[in-house]
Amino acid sequence: MLSYTLRRLAFAIPTVLVISLIVFLMLDMAPGDPTGSLPLTIPLEVREQIRQSLGLGDPVMVRYFKWLYMMCFIEPMHILAGMTGWDIAPDGPRILSWQTRSPVGDILVQRVPQTLWVVGMGYLFGILIALPIGVISAYRQYSWFDQVGTFVSMIGFSVPTFFTGVVFILVFSVWLGWFPSMYDTTHNVTNWDSFLFQVRQIAMPVAVLALFNASQISRFMRASMLDNLNQDYVRTARAKGLGEKTVVLVHVLRNSMIPVVTVIAIGIPTVFTGAIITEQIFRVNGLGDALIRAIYVSDWPMVQTITFIFAILIVLFNLIADVLYGILDPRIRYD
Repeated sequence: MLSYTLRRLAFAIPTVLVISLIVFLMLDMAPGDPTGSLPLTIPLEVREQIRQSLGLGDPVMVRYFKWLYMMCFIEPMHILAGMTGWDIAPDGPRILSWQTRSPVGDILVQRVPQTLWVVGMGYLFGILIALPIGVISAYRQYSWFDQVGTFVSMIGFSVPTFFTGVVFILVFSVWLGWFPSMYDTTHNVTNWDSFLFQVRQIAMPVAVLALFNASQISRFMRASMLDNLNQDYVRTARAKGLGEKTVVLVHVLRNSMIPVVTVIAIGIPTVFTGAIITEQIFRVNGLGDALIRAIYVSDWPMVQTITFIFAILIVLFNLIADVLYGILDPRIRYD
């Protein structure tokens, strides 16, 4: 298992580098200019000086390696220095947002907590809801619980989050007045009342994301459980006199989790990059909101950074999913 993990890590590094090159070149060829948002009264020579100061006069490969160096070394060291207070941040240029002229790393650090708090909670609740629903639906196939679960799952999976988000705002905020329609990112929890307000304002975006995630994962869980419930080893376990709970919750559930782990692991990077549409609907000042705003104004350094982080997370969690295969299924031997 250790050698397999090391081999996957060795393959993951060139994979991430190729992805970074493709992302950089594609966005470099896209239309957009850092001086595009400046007033038209600024002379052309001043605009050219601004472009040169941002390094846009260098050849494309020089700019790529500079960006890669700043992305992999300069920005992480600055973020680590900001988190720990250690004086380890190196001197040198940083990746600057064309829109705000601020370091991209600082902007992402400010927005990550909002995204993890809202999107992460939505994903966590989605998993906690989906797994028992999938198990019970499969075990009691065609029962009323299975029928209701299938109906709700199909609605949650088929209806996009931008529609359910608007419906939630209309019903629970406009008609009933239970929850605020917009998320206040400046709100601080200092006492019981402020905590209750935090719960109220986070309830709707978390519910929308949890419904979508639970619908998807529960369908995979149900299908995987049905495949395993009809296997020979299940009949053998029952013939040996094992209790039904032991057969289902130990033997069947463990084998059924193998494909579900892949779905859950691949979905985790979306937690870190934010739910773009949901954050826009509820005005959550997270990474998804930063990404969509950067695309609107052609802020390519911000888009490149978020996209590259997303690619790293995808590769990393694919590796984690493969390693978990071996833990859940002892028949798998990578060595």
